[in-house]
Amino acid sequence: MKAFILERYGKSNQIRVAAVARPTIKSDEVLVQVHAVGLNPIDTMIPKGTFKPILKFELPAIMGSDLAGTVVEVGGKVTRFKPGDAVYASVFDTGSGALAEYVAVPESAAAHKPKILDFVQAASIPMVGLTSWQAFQDHGSAIKRGQKVFIPAGSGGIGTFAIQLAKYFGATVATTTSSQNIALVKQLGADEVIDYKTQAFENLLRDYDFVLGTVRGDGIEKALQILKPNGQVVSLVGPPDAAFARNRGMNFLMKWVFGLISSKIIRLAKKRNIQYAFMFVHPDGQQLSKIAKLIDDGHIKPVIDKVFSFDQTPEALTYLEAGRAKGKVVIRLL
Repeated sequence: MKAFILERYGKSNQIRVAAVARPTIKSDEVLVQVHAVGLNPIDTMIPKGTFKPILKFELPAIMGSDLAGTVVEVGGKVTRFKPGDAVYASVFDTGSGALAEYVAVPESAAAHKPKILDFVQAASIPMVGLTSWQAFQDHGSAIKRGQKVFIPAGSGGIGTFAIQLAKYFGATVATTTSSQNIALVKQLGADEVIDYKTQAFENLLRDYDFVLGTVRGDGIEKALQILKPNGQVVSLVGPPDAAFARNRGMNFLMKWVFGLISSKIIRLAKKRNIQYAFMFVHPDGQQLSKIAKLIDDGHIKPVIDKVFSFDQTPEALTYLEAGRAKGKVVIRLL
């Protein structure tokens, strides 16, 4: 079968198409014929070695995390799926990659595809959906109705989903975007929209309960200024902290390194009685099932910027890395 693989880390695009063996599934896996793959910013960062100290990646490796497709084979211990089922999943950090014609997916990572979505739409959901769900529900105190949530970069892949999910949970949502995307984020439910090119959010927002850290640079430090005491920041962009290293089973040196690089932000957060956490998304089929129900019930809609063919995957990654996509970039195989 065809797949896009990473053979070595480097500054330039290291991904190439190759012929590889069709996966042999384990007893707790399903074999999925892939119809579409959703791309995420991390797919442009992994080839450069950015996550080499964190991810257990054995090269050469098939790239990609998010997929939607049809089950063609099930392992002996699988109970939730049968051949012919339409599914979607994230295989991030499982040892598998999504950019292939067939993928072995752990049963625990998969869910039935939302009924109202086609495969391209469904493939856009897993990582942004799981990231938003886990940030809002699994880290610290779950956000509650009436709380104020700040989600920067509202027109991006994470932002377009997270705004809708936060609104479903009953939060008041503020976001940043450029002037041409203001209508989009308001349509998704944003209550307060800040044009980041002309306005500084830290000067305009006050007494927020939760910040989802999605923008690199000094955005996390600035976000501390808008939070009320006992507020929380869940960062997707770092810095990683010692708690993250412990949860990943890393050695003492990595715990020390992550503790050191996160010491400033943690110190600043403690001064304001704010909780800081770095989050790494993990696959979860049960959560994807809950997300599928929200989608089928009309609470959340996918936002897709552009669809590329499988052979155009390198161009799609270049487009995504430019940082101008509104919503998700998806690869169509079938």
